[in-house]
Amino acid sequence: MRRLSGVLMACAILLVPAFSHGHGDLFAQAQKTTYTGDVVVLGFSINPDKVGDYEKVLGQLKDALGKSEAPEAKQQLAGWKVLKNATPNPDGTIVYLHVISPVVKDADYSILNNIYTAVKDPTEQKAVYDMYRGAMKQALFVIQGPMVADLSK
Repeated sequence: MRRLSGVLMACAILLVPAFSHGHGDLFAQAQKTTYTGDVVVLGFSINPDKVGDYEKVLGQLKDALGKSEAPEAKQQLAGWKVLKNATPNPDGTIVYLHVISPVVKDADYSILNNIYTAVKDPTEQKAVYDMYRGAMKQALFVIQGPMVADLSK
């Protein structure tokens, strides 16, 4: 019994700091997401009861990029489109496709990083993170590469 208590105490010592107040800055330090292709298509499967939350996050992304003072943010905003599949998947999830063209080289395309540039409060950042993660069933794919044919020309 003492051994079990010791193991539980060790786990608590390791885990409590990770969940304690003051670690909200972890949300603001996510890895930068960049793309090398001329065009990027990303697919995300969204939980059907969380579609409103996901679209709210997309609205926050649009607001953050629109208010950003970074010159690349305006370019990102101009080239980033999101489509919602009209037909649910067999499991009920809804697929959202992000189409980015042209890609701004070296710009950060992380949805959360871009929102966090406008949302500084760690509590609000955690709320955005929780809403985003709660809506997301899974990331489906990332396709990036050069434009091989432009049929409009």
